[in-house]
Amino acid sequence: MSAASSIPTSPTSPAASGLEPAPSGAGARIPLLMRVYGVVCLVSGASVLAIGIAIVVRLITTGGAGITGSQHVTLTLILTIIQLALIAVHSAADVAFGVSLLRNRRRHAALYAYLLVLLNIVIGIITIMLLGFHGHVIDPLIRIAILLVIATTVDPALNAERRAARRRRYEQTEQEAEAGTLGRAKDGRGFIQLNFFNLFWVFTVCCVIGLVIETVYHMVVVDPGHYQDRAGMLFGPFSPIYGFGATLMTVALNRFYRANPAVIFLVSAVIGGAFEAATSWFMEVAFGAVAWNYSGMTILGLFPDPIAAITGGRTSTPFMCMWGALGFCWIRFCLPWLLRLINLIPWRWRYAVTVVCALLMLVDGVMTLQSLECWYERESGLQPNSPVEVFYADHFDNAYMAHRFQSMTITPGKTARADAS
Repeated sequence: MSAASSIPTSPTSPAASGLEPAPSGAGARIPLLMRVYGVVCLVSGASVLAIGIAIVVRLITTGGAGITGSQHVTLTLILTIIQLALIAVHSAADVAFGVSLLRNRRRHAALYAYLLVLLNIVIGIITIMLLGFHGHVIDPLIRIAILLVIATTVDPALNAERRAARRRRYEQTEQEAEAGTLGRAKDGRGFIQLNFFNLFWVFTVCCVIGLVIETVYHMVVVDPGHYQDRAGMLFGPFSPIYGFGATLMTVALNRFYRANPAVIFLVSAVIGGAFEAATSWFMEVAFGAVAWNYSGMTILGLFPDPIAAITGGRTSTPFMCMWGALGFCWIRFCLPWLLRLINLIPWRWRYAVTVVCALLMLVDGVMTLQSLECWYERESGLQPNSPVEVFYADHFDNAYMAHRFQSMTITPGKTARADAS
């Protein structure tokens, strides 16, 4: 008997418990359908890369002719060049992704898939700013869904994790639910697990809390005694800027929830202020929409606010301080409360309830962007010419939109649309 065979196996070892990953993790062949998709990516990526290079050369030689109708030619041109550059990077990544799938390099294929997901998101955002929210955003969404499926399928680490977790998930979840710690980070490097379930409820709850705070602040400080609907979505009491801001702060500060309060405050202020300014810029460039403007704001009435001046009124020093205070309160006090709140959802139903609510929120978000697009087109003097535009004109006309988004105005001339006149 060899020395290796004489070593006893612990009853709790992975081998004894049946949790040891199968040897097929990284060496198993990628399914044929995925390899066919890899060929498609390889061919399309190489073709689009060649076409993209030709378009860039054409754009350079013509000096940007064809988009000079916009009142913001410089911004439109910059966004177009950025988009073309990202498409070129996307095409190169497509080629590398296809090669990885064909050569059975599972880890590389997963990494390229995640990179392509990020590129599709950024390209989709720029496309909305240049062309509006139309059917062309469907293709990036489909690509993202396919890439996520492939990434989670071919990644050997995820495969091993799934095989091991599948055997113990039920018992572990039940124990955590009984102890009231479901959703807590298990490695000690954070307060909560940064998974879709937790982050979705962080987003949703903060959409509501943020709307309440902003509405009360406006009614008490900005315009005493006057109520204004500050909702940011077509349906429901939601203000997504606070939801996304809280999600970003949760991700950034999850490991530092016990850090120095000054650090939490400063990081929250920077993240919140930067996100507020970026959102304001995106809404104005994409839809000509302005929902807030802090231009002319002063510090204690003594001197101009430098942050408001630098950002063109998109954010300000007082509101960055407010973001800092909200972030500190959120990380230190509200996040534990939220964890207890979402643990009230029976754990057997929690994922089904979350999926249904996420789908409803997704529909609300898509309809919000579509309604803003149709509102923009009507303000531009364009008549509805499709069933979707007729639907929004009939059910969410200009009067409805102005009443729903009371703090927002649409000015088509402020956009950087490639077809703006």
